Amino acid sequence: MEHQVSTRSSSIETRSVVMTPDGRMDRKNAAAYLGMSVKTLAMKACDGTGPRFIKRGRVWYRINDLDEWMNDGAANSTAQARLSTCKAAAEAAK
Repeated sequence: MEHQVSTRSSSIETRSVVMTPDGRMDRKNAAAYLGMSVKTLAMKACDGTGPRFIKRGRVWYRINDLDEWMNDGAANSTAQARLSTCKAAAEAAK
């Protein structure tokens, strides 16, 4: 199943991501869906600040978990965003 995603940099770009029928994506497709690099998503998994994932031989992300993670990161100011990132990293270190 293909899912169209729009990402923004200097212009809007449409990317295709491949998703299983039950809504799972591998890390490459999840990174494209989120608009970040595969390496950044992997580092967020390592430090506990990224979206939830499933590790069964390889890493899988559910589209609902990706959407929830993106929505939880919503902020009204850069100071608020910085504070929530610091709190997430502190909780992941526990």
